[in-house]
Amino acid sequence: MSRPAPHVTTGPYAPPVPARVLTVTSADGAPLHVEVHGPEGAPAVVLAHGWTCSTAFWAAQIRELAADHRVIAYDQRGHGRTPASAATSTEALADDLEAVLAATLAPGERAVIAGHSMGGMTVLAASARPVFREHAAAVLLCSTGSSRLVAESLVVPVRAGTYRTWLTRRILGSRAPLGPVTPAARRILKYATLGPGSAPHMAEACARIVHACPRAVRHAWSQVLDRLDLDHGVRELAVPTAVVVGTADRMTPPVHARALVAALPHCVGSTELPGVGHMTPVEAPDFVTGRIRELVATYAQIKEGA
Repeated sequence: MSRPAPHVTTGPYAPPVPARVLTVTSADGAPLHVEVHGPEGAPAVVLAHGWTCSTAFWAAQIRELAADHRVIAYDQRGHGRTPASAATSTEALADDLEAVLAATLAPGERAVIAGHSMGGMTVLAASARPVFREHAAAVLLCSTGSSRLVAESLVVPVRAGTYRTWLTRRILGSRAPLGPVTPAARRILKYATLGPGSAPHMAEACARIVHACPRAVRHAWSQVLDRLDLDHGVRELAVPTAVVVGTADRMTPPVHARALVAALPHCVGSTELPGVGHMTPVEAPDFVTGRIRELVATYAQIKEGA
């Protein structure tokens, strides 16, 4: 019996076919799956997905933006079509983003970089890197944080404290297989990662992507997120940066977004989306796409004669 596709194949969250696919080699030799969508020479957007996700997570943004932008999306280590690697660290994430930027953008070309969850943490890890600073025109941080992820998580509905932190760590770091996408699995995933009013097709799209992530990869990166401390990366992120979070986000609740806004050197806006959960690009696709467009128009438009 053939395995189901690791993403939905119809509807607004079915991944578009890229204009070209390439393999980019990171600093330690790790091969990264990279997709380029849209016309060459158009303003560039780079998309970094989160923990247990893949390029398919950005399907709605890619479909809309690729009409008049060059959209670059890549699979993080061990996710999607990028093989797992022994190196699991925020430094490796930063290495990978730098490698993608260097391989897909011309010298001096600047792009809007959007990161969701662990993708936002990737941006923070790379914020002081020379290649990132050369190529980042502006940043959109979606549903992310820089530290205290487990302690602040609201996935376990009990009072904050040692017990909640311990139980959250056990749940998020579980090695148990997720199994097939069943109605029960969709309900669990919706509770943990989506807003209560999210549509069934959103839960289906997210569940298919998350359940396709190998459990060893899921566990390895959960340990990195558990120890995360990128507060210094926030202070180094000097480019114009917008922040988006859902008010019903249990994974990275709004307390993280507010801390980012307070510490960012050049915050250009913060939005808390009512009733939206952790999966903001899926739950609020038009808003996230529109925010990326605004950042491109303001900070990354190609100048005539450039």
